[in-house]
Amino acid sequence: MKTLGVGIIGLGIGRAHAAAFAANRHCELRVLCDFSAEKLQEAATAFPAARLTDDARSVLDDPAVDIVVVASHDDDHHRQVVAALEGGKHVLAEKPLCLHEAEARDIYAMLAKHPGLRLTSNLSLRTCPRFAVVRDRVRSGSMGQLYSMDGEYLWGRKHKLTNGWRTDMPFYSIIHGAAVHMVDLIMWIRGDRPVEVHAWGNRICTQDSALRANDFAALTMRFDDGCIARVAANGGCVHPHFHALTVFGTDMTFRHTLGGAEWVMRRNGEEEVVPCAEAYPAREERPLLVDSFVQAIVAPGSPMLVGEADVFDVMSVCYAAEESMRTGRATTIRYFD
Repeated sequence: MKTLGVGIIGLGIGRAHAAAFAANRHCELRVLCDFSAEKLQEAATAFPAARLTDDARSVLDDPAVDIVVVASHDDDHHRQVVAALEGGKHVLAEKPLCLHEAEARDIYAMLAKHPGLRLTSNLSLRTCPRFAVVRDRVRSGSMGQLYSMDGEYLWGRKHKLTNGWRTDMPFYSIIHGAAVHMVDLIMWIRGDRPVEVHAWGNRICTQDSALRANDFAALTMRFDDGCIARVAANGGCVHPHFHALTVFGTDMTFRHTLGGAEWVMRRNGEEEVVPCAEAYPAREERPLLVDSFVQAIVAPGSPMLVGEADVFDVMSVCYAAEESMRTGRATTIRYFD
C-alpha cells in the first residue's frame, strides 16, 4: 500500500497534527511550513526527515504530498483548501473551514468535481470520552427527550485575541473560531441539525485592545423537535480553558463543570447524583480524528469521525449566526444539501 505524503501549513496547532500523522503507519511527513523560523527549527528537531519551508505554495505544489493540513490563519483557509483540492490532495482544515459562506460553497463545488478526495476539520471535542458517553446515552434514549442544551466555550486565553494575527484580520469571528466547537458537539450528541439560530455579540472584554471583532457571542438554536440549545463563545473570560456542557432530558440531566461531571437522576429534593468518570479533556485521544481520516482514504467507505457533511453542516450554522448578528433577527439555516 502506498505511503501517504503529508504537508502541513502552519505549525501552531499544526504541530500537534504533525505528531499525529507521524505516528500513523500509513503516513510520512514530507514538508512542514511556517513563517516562524523558531517553529521551523523546533520542527526540524522533532521531524528531521521532513522538508522545511516558509512558502505555503511549496506545500500545495509538492507532488510528493497527498494530504495537506491547512492550519494557517483563518483568512488563508479558503485559498489554500481550494488549491489543495485542485491539486488532487486530501485536506484536513483547521477550524473554521473558511470565513464566509460563499467561500464554503466554492469548496463544496470543488469537492463535487473531485469525488475521490476527502476533507475533514479539527472538531476535536468528538474525541473526548466524556462527551462520547453523553452521546451514547442520548442515542439510546436513556435520558428521555432532550428539551434544552447549554454549551459554553470558555477560551481563557485573552492574549490570543489581543496579540497576533487575529488583530490584523479585516474580519475575525469568535463564532467560527470558538463557538463552532460547541455547536458541533451539540449537533453530534443529538444526531441532527438545528433549523434556526439567533445570535448576539459584544467586545467588552477587549474594548481597549487592537481587536476589532467581537470577543463574546451567544447563540440560541432551535431544533425541529422543539429542543432549544444555547451556545456561548467566551473569548475574553477570566476562567481556565474549558468546555462547559449541560444536557437536559426528560428523564436525566448531565452536567459538566469545573467541579466535575455528573448525571442527575431525580427531582423534587430527592436528587440522586452519579459521577461521570470518563476522561476529559483527554487530549491523548485527539489523534483519533487524524486516524479516522487516514483510514477513510486508504480504505474507501470507512467512516470518518468528522465527515465532509459534518464540516459543512456546522459551518452553515456559524454562517447563519453571523448573519443573525448583522441583521438582529433570527435566521433560518441554509444547509449545503
